[in-house]
Order: sequence, then structure tokens, then C-alpha cells
Amino acid sequence: MSVTAGALAFVNGRVLSERGFESDLSVIVEDGHIVAVLPGPAPNGVEVVDLRGQYLVPGFIDTQVNGGGDVLFNDAPDVDGLRRIAQAHRRFGTTGMLPTLISDDVSVMLRAIDAVREAIAQNVPGILGIHLEGPYLAAARKGVHNPDKFHTPSEAELDQIASLEVGKTLLTLAPERFDNATLQALAARGVVLSAGHTAADYDRLRDAFAHGVSGVTHLFNAMTPLGSREPGGVGACIEDPNAWCGVIVDGEHVHDASLRIAIAAKPRGKILLVTDAMPPVGGEQDDFTLYGQTMTCRNGKCTTADGTLAGSALDMATAVRNTVQRLGLPLDEACRMASAYPADFIGLGHELGRIAPGYRADLVALDDGLRVTGSWIGGLR
Repeated sequence: MSVTAGALAFVNGRVLSERGFESDLSVIVEDGHIVAVLPGPAPNGVEVVDLRGQYLVPGFIDTQVNGGGDVLFNDAPDVDGLRRIAQAHRRFGTTGMLPTLISDDVSVMLRAIDAVREAIAQNVPGILGIHLEGPYLAAARKGVHNPDKFHTPSEAELDQIASLEVGKTLLTLAPERFDNATLQALAARGVVLSAGHTAADYDRLRDAFAHGVSGVTHLFNAMTPLGSREPGGVGACIEDPNAWCGVIVDGEHVHDASLRIAIAAKPRGKILLVTDAMPPVGGEQDDFTLYGQTMTCRNGKCTTADGTLAGSALDMATAVRNTVQRLGLPLDEACRMASAYPADFIGLGHELGRIAPGYRADLVALDDGLRVTGSWIGGLR
């Protein structure tokens, strides 16, 4: 094949394809996109990246990133804050993310949306859109969210939520706080709806899935549990073959056995890894503040003073390792749960999350210990 000046070839690696890991392939990148995946050596005239036998996988996509690099998005809803958060996560293989705003005042929400719009306009690497986690949640399942921020949005406020346009908008809500027509209207405008911090029972969540809600933000956490006579929101999501399930695989949020059961029950491709990451990820400080309270992170666990979980100190590379080492899944599937499946969930599966011609060259190299040794966004390291 003929290649243009500046083309790049990734060679001598174990490349994750749709068939699994394959050796003796050359991944050819031009103008930020993969143009070919060829057997054998690279064509003449291209710059070569020698992977030296390491794994080459699609860049990780994290749809729930509250912070990183000692920055909390709520406290820094601006382009600089987004740049620092994304930079902190890149070292852990996250090449695409939805910075996540925890329930806050409407004025902060609007600043956050404007910041993401501007960051995308400035091509800040890794910013794919925004995740608004609340403030339309259930007080009974509030977790670390401040219920004083919870309210029912006006029509004008819903218009503002759907106004990003240049990226993806994910909205976590308690569906019982909305009528079905409103859910459908938001979904029709391109907002990805996910249930979370919800007291919805099995029937209400099943109904929400039929009216625009795509899945749940963090399966098992902050939702009604699966029981013998009341299957709850957990049962509704596990049963529905089309519902997406985000999972936090950190050994703190959910028992490993519960995760294995859910993965066995769901169709392949419907469970995705999320981190729920807080400022200590990629930062230097173990503690941070949220709503004026000090949150403490110790041994990967972030809590309030009373022990309530406050997000996580999990990064995506560790989530992938945990999925392999704690849950027993093969590496190729764990990597898809961190790349292809989240891309599909937010409607970007046609351009991100896979190593195939036409896809953006967002790539990650992993050594045998599944540690990140390099990451590329649009072919740039």
C-alpha cells in the first residue's frame, strides 16, 4: 500500500482485534486515524513504533471521571481544570472521557457545560463530552451527593442540559422523578440517559428502559437491590438484554462474586468499566474536599468521615487488571469493557474503541504486568 509522509506503523506487538490478540500485524496510522491493519512488516517509508512484544489495545474510555490530578471537576469547571484531569488519566491509558459533575447548583452545571464545549473547540485531548451525575436524583439513594442540590428541572433547564451539541452528554438521573414523555424527549435530543442514585423498583426501571433510559451508571450501587420477591433495579438491569451496566471493579464498591454473576447473566458487550475517579487519581494528595467536607482516600478507597463511599481512587488500567485478576475474565474482554463497550454505550462505537481501519488512532501499549507503557490520542503520544 502507498502511505503519506508522516504515517506511523505500530509493529511487533500483540494487537487486539475483533478475533482477539494477534501477532505479526502492522497497524498503520495516517492523519490521526487507522488506515490499515496488515499482516507482516510495515510498508516502506513509514515511521515505526516497535512495541517489542507488548499488547496494543484500543484507548480506554471512561464515562465517569469526577476528577484527577488533584482537581475536582465541580471545583474547576473550566478548560484548565479539564485539561489537568484528562492529562492525569492519560498515564493510565484513558484516551477518552466524560468529565463528570456531581450534583451541584444550576450555575455550576452551566459553567461545566460551557467548559466542555470550549475544551472540545480547543481540541483538549481526551474530552468526549460531559456526564452530569444529578442533580435529579433520589434522596433515599443519595450516596455522597448533597440532597440540597436535588430538584425537578424546568423545561428551560432541560434545554440547557441538551445544549452541548459538539460532544456527548450523559445524564444520570432517578427515572422515578420524571414522566416517560420527558425521558423520551431528552433521549430524542441525543442525551444518553442512565439510571443512578435511584429508588426505582423493578417495574419502574423496566418502564424507563422502554422510554429512553439506556442503562445504569454503576450497577449494584445506589439502587434498589435484587431480592427473592422484589427483583429491584438491579434485577431489572440484569434481566434486560439491551440495558447497559457500568461497574466499578475496585473491590470496594461491589463484591467480586456479585460482579461475576452479573457478567455471566448479561449479554456480552453490555457491561462496561467505569472508575468513578476522584482527584487523587494521578495526583499527589490523598485527601480532597467535596461540598466543604474532607474526603479521605486510603488504599484505593475514598470515604467521608462517616465511612460513606465518595467515588474511588481507581484508574482505568487498574480496573482492567482487576477484571482479569479478580474476576477471572480474559484480557481481551477486559480491554473491550474499557474501550469498545463504553464507546458503544455513548454512541461513538463507529469511531472509537477498536483497532480497525477508519477508527481514530487512540491506542494504549501494555506490558505483561498490564501496566501502561504508552498511550496515543489521534496517533499522537
